[in-house]
Amino acid sequence: MGKIVALTYLSLDGVTENPAWTGPYFNSDHAAYAHRQLFACDALLLGRVTYQGMAAAWPQMEDSEGDFAVRMNSLPKHVASTTLERTTWNASVLRGDLAAEVTALKARYTRDILVYGSGNLLTSLFGLGLVDELKLWVHPVVVGTGKRLFPADGPSGAWTLAATTAFGTGAVVLDYRPPVRR
Repeated sequence: MGKIVALTYLSLDGVTENPAWTGPYFNSDHAAYAHRQLFACDALLLGRVTYQGMAAAWPQMEDSEGDFAVRMNSLPKHVASTTLERTTWNASVLRGDLAAEVTALKARYTRDILVYGSGNLLTSLFGLGLVDELKLWVHPVVVGTGKRLFPADGPSGAWTLAATTAFGTGAVVLDYRPPVRR
């Protein structure tokens, strides 16, 4: 059974929106980590906004990004959306009950199903208890304004730190497991 693994960029003040501020902290170690994560998965699960942005960019990146872009472009993608009419980029739309659709995806795949960004989708997945692993890519910058990962009225509970990875640029990945649901 596959796991839902959420990977999201985060500033020190908790902002996830429009992560253009991550650029100065990206290096070859960070790229190697991202490469391992992508090649350990069977599929991507994305929200509509993230999907549309990635679908517009990644198909043109194979010359500059090599096997990472080839893998990104070839993986099956599943988009959670109530408004998206059509997809390209090897994607299908999840239109039904999100809990049932994601549970079916987990049963369909044997390895990780990555969720990149996709803040609204993540909020829903957190509320449904469907995130199996959360990798926060924390960058040493205070952004000030923007959408936060967890809304004020979002789910609560103590997550368990499973691993940390530090990069020479000051960015870190904090790898968490969700609270046990009773």
